[in-house]
Amino acid sequence: MSTPAPLDRRTLLGGSAGALGLLVAGSSAPFAAHATAAQTTRLAAGYGPLRPAGELLALPEGFSYTVLAESGTTTVGGYAVAGSQDAMGAFARAGGGSTIVCNHEIGGADDGAVPHVDGLVYDRGAKGGTSTLVVDADNTVLEHYTSVAGTVDNCAGGITPWGTWLTCEETDERAGTHEDDGVTYTFEQDHGYVFEVDPTSQAANIGKANIPLKFLGRFEHEAAVVEEATGRIYLTEDADEPNGLFYRWTPPAGYRQGKGALHVLAADGAVEVGTLEALVAFERNGAHVTDLSKATKTNTTYTVRWVEVPDRDARETPIREQLADDEVTRARKLEGQWWGDGGVYVVSSYARSDDGSLHEHDGQVWFFDPRKQTITLTTIFAVNEDGAGVDGPDNITVSPHGGLVLAEDGEGASQLIGVTDQGKAYRLALNLVDDSEWAGPTFDAAGTTLFANIQGDPGRTFAITGPWGRPSNARESARG
Repeated sequence: MSTPAPLDRRTLLGGSAGALGLLVAGSSAPFAAHATAAQTTRLAAGYGPLRPAGELLALPEGFSYTVLAESGTTTVGGYAVAGSQDAMGAFARAGGGSTIVCNHEIGGADDGAVPHVDGLVYDRGAKGGTSTLVVDADNTVLEHYTSVAGTVDNCAGGITPWGTWLTCEETDERAGTHEDDGVTYTFEQDHGYVFEVDPTSQAANIGKANIPLKFLGRFEHEAAVVEEATGRIYLTEDADEPNGLFYRWTPPAGYRQGKGALHVLAADGAVEVGTLEALVAFERNGAHVTDLSKATKTNTTYTVRWVEVPDRDARETPIREQLADDEVTRARKLEGQWWGDGGVYVVSSYARSDDGSLHEHDGQVWFFDPRKQTITLTTIFAVNEDGAGVDGPDNITVSPHGGLVLAEDGEGASQLIGVTDQGKAYRLALNLVDDSEWAGPTFDAAGTTLFANIQGDPGRTFAITGPWGRPSNARESARG
């Protein structure tokens, strides 16, 4: 068999692929040793040029993929696979393999639904939720089942230190009848909450996973991350008019984090449990930063303070509107986040001047250091003028092989993008079928498989394997 030619965005889009428009690859926390302020960095070699690995994906040489699930099909146990697969969390399975909890970003007007199962449904009028895939060490699917249902637009989430998945609703719709694109639907419950899913079994979630954690706020949630030492939970908001906020929930006195602890706090539907606050950033001279897009160079570091949210259940007014611009720091499209290196990596997907942002970009990655109470810009992607660069990073994970993996949700060809431990970007995977977004990158416990979704029609869940190792920081041309 002849070796297929490598693919890149120049071939697909007719643009220059010499650089990703990455401004300053580096950071003050963990990439500080490699920081180089304010320059455009060429694309790194990573694992090498992308080549067709089948009809669906292009991957580096030696890498391959398996489709674990496809929406619209019936899988093991007669499970009807829902679409709009989004963020995921992978957990080690006894005896080898993984248990993967997968979000489904399905709204009231969307087609399809996560199958409703008694004891797992929050709202009988809602279609979103999570499904759970169990695979063995060879990534053969052993089980597939609903783990929570009757929620709305389950977008991102986060893995807890005690081994559960926090799934977040990216909506703030109330109970009642709604209309969207000519489709009328009715919710029985308010939405905009976080739910906790146990990956150990479907039975473990009965009567628990469908309990909203109301004390974490009611807003257009994106992702959630737990601070391992304190049990604090950090939450991103993907919203505009005005732009969203970055939140911190601090547990009440006497709280001991662990499996079941959040459900105990939520059992009676209490809202005012612990403290929910929004981030406020300041420059070194004390000047208030109104929007994170103000930073245009990596290694820009702001000190952080917090302001308490007045009404976290947003009974009358969305939380982000309760706090004035001079009280908080906003950001457009606050998306995925992931715990690593003693802090939280946070993505801002893009910013434009017409949405209230101070400067334009096509992606930022920030590192919040809870010990220092600082937030540092580690990576910034320039506006993707010619379609050849990175466009709209969304979900994120920390790679066990060093650096980060970002899922694109932008215009044109869609890729998984890696960022090396020296802050250089590289291509990891390309959607060959269409421009549908990538979502949910997460590694198995062994670091040998990267699970990821493509939100297409049909939506698919992939297991990507290959000769993982530390990705090369050399220029792309040095490896082909």
